Amino acid sequence: MPTTIDREAWSAAAVGAVPAVLAGFLGRKRAATILLGLPVGIVAFFRDPDRRVDATAVDEDTVLAPADGKVMHAGPGQPGVAPPPTDQGDWQQVSIFLSVFDVHINRAPYGGRIRSVTHRPGRWLAAYKFESATENERSDIVVEREVGGRTRTIVFRQIVGAVARRVVTRVQAGDDVATGERIGLMKFGSRMDVFVPPDVELTVAKGDRTVAGETVIGRWTR
Repeated sequence: MPTTIDREAWSAAAVGAVPAVLAGFLGRKRAATILLGLPVGIVAFFRDPDRRVDATAVDEDTVLAPADGKVMHAGPGQPGVAPPPTDQGDWQQVSIFLSVFDVHINRAPYGGRIRSVTHRPGRWLAAYKFESATENERSDIVVEREVGGRTRTIVFRQIVGAVARRVVTRVQAGDDVATGERIGLMKFGSRMDVFVPPDVELTVAKGDRTVAGETVIGRWTR
């Protein structure tokens, strides 16, 4: 499928090209050639491939992976990490770790109306550490959808890591999003958490690899 480059790439690549330019001015052609690998790598990091969900609608019971990466946790919401319980019960949680080699474009795991987007400043601990979920900079996004006369709610969270230092969230409260729609990105290695109610059956396990907008991570059972 076609791959484009996200617009965030160009300013970062320009900064990354400075060492190569300086080496060129100093006449160090070999060093300049080697250093050109940095901006090229930065541009590659911001690749934005199309996925099947971009051409095919997703049914109302399916929850998709919001990010490429490796599942670190799939099960009951972790104490201190999951949002407070609701009248639907305790949350279930899927946490996905993104390495610097993964695509970092984030997608909505479930379609509906954005109820809120909350950005919280914080630290830059390694995203695979438990503490990163509560102490790192992050954005919490709450989505609601009416199905069969009931309101379904999920929460998903963009979390920066030791290398990723910025969350880019391109949706706001009141926006309508489709399942699998692009909603932003995180720069250079990070984590995404998805919280779903107990009537969603999780379909991934710790250690699984996910593909944003393609891997099914859960299904509503009622």
